[in-house]
Amino acid sequence: MSNVRWSIVVPEEIDRALRSFLARRGTKKGDLSRFVEEAVQSRLFELTVESVKERNRPHDQNEILKAIDEALAGE
Repeated sequence: MSNVRWSIVVPEEIDRALRSFLARRGTKKGDLSRFVEEAVQSRLFELTVESVKERNRPHDQNEILKAIDEALAGE
């Protein structure tokens, strides 16, 4: 997997808060990048879940559960 560089802009108070948090945990090289990567992955997951919930909202929950059970049973 190759990496890309991002240039991002955040408020100074967010930068200080994050760097202080990481420093309290014993910051190592790459910790800031890992933190941002995990935050982005988490937010993408949240948005995907929200999207699926919105898409499924008009459907009866029991119908959804039945379709899942059928799919898992191989029917």
